[in-house]
Amino acid sequence: MAEAKQTLVERLFAEQRGALQAFFRRRAGCRLEAADLAQEVYLRMLRVADTDAIRDLEAYLFGVASHVAKEHAAIEWRRGRTVDVNDATIQEQIAELPSFDGDIDTEQRVTRLREVLRQLPPKCQAAVVLQYRHGLSYEQIAERLEISTHMVKKYVGQALGHCRRRMARLG
Repeated sequence: MAEAKQTLVERLFAEQRGALQAFFRRRAGCRLEAADLAQEVYLRMLRVADTDAIRDLEAYLFGVASHVAKEHAAIEWRRGRTVDVNDATIQEQIAELPSFDGDIDTEQRVTRLREVLRQLPPKCQAAVVLQYRHGLSYEQIAERLEISTHMVKKYVGQALGHCRRRMARLG
C-alpha cells in the first residue's frame, strides 16, 4: 500500500514538477527557491495518509503548493523585517566568508561562489556585483538598474541568503 502511494506521488510529481516550479517562481518572484519549494510539496504529499480519498490529485497538489508558498512568503517577510542590511554588524558578517574545513582551499571556494552567483536572477546578481565588486551605494545601484532602493536591499538580502545557504553546504 505504501509503495503504491509513493509510486502515485512520484508519477504525479514527475508530471507536475515543471508546473510546480513555475508556480513558485510566479508566487515568490524568484527562481532560487522554486526547486526547494517543489520538493517540500513532494514531501508533504508523501505524508498524506489516504491518497485514495483525494478526488483530484492535481488540484490537491497545487493546494499544498499554495500553502507552502504562503508559508515561504511569511518566513521571507519575517526574515526581511528582522535583518537590516545597512547595520554595521550585519555588513561585517556579510563580508566574512563562511568557515570551511581545511580541505577546501580558497580557489575552490571562489569558483563555487561564482557558480552560486550565476544561479541568481540577473538583477539580483547585478545588485551584488555592483555593491561588492564596484562599491556602489544602494541609491547608485537603484539608479543603474532602474529599480527602487528597497528592491536593491531585497535583491542583496536574497542573494546573500542564497550564497550563504549554498556555500554552507560545502562545509
